[in-house]
Amino acid sequence: MKIFGVGIDVIEVERIEEALKEFGERFLERVFTAEERAYCSKQKRPELHYAARWAAKEAVSKAFGTGIGEEVAWTEVEVLRGEAGEPSLRLHGAGKEFAERKGIKEVKISLTHAKHYAAANAVAMAE
Repeated sequence: MKIFGVGIDVIEVERIEEALKEFGERFLERVFTAEERAYCSKQKRPELHYAARWAAKEAVSKAFGTGIGEEVAWTEVEVLRGEAGEPSLRLHGAGKEFAERKGIKEVKISLTHAKHYAAANAVAMAE
């Protein structure tokens, strides 16, 4: 396989906190899947986990070269947690179609967060 694209993103956790306060569920439903919301809402500081997932979605869109919105929507890029706690990615709808069309077979992601920032990177692998 070869690298199709690489993306990285960092976000201030405070931006997510503010969006949660101002828009609440409407924001969460627009950006995160039901499974992502279920996971994050159970955490001690949900905003950290939402921020990391936001960064991952942005990083994936950069690896694809599409940005968020025009070709791939927020909820079409889903960040999951594996059995060992590792992050993984599931694509839906136009996100999945884009990957298939471009021959992208796998997208590896890495997440991190600290008190004030969350970051993620993504590597899209194609045939």
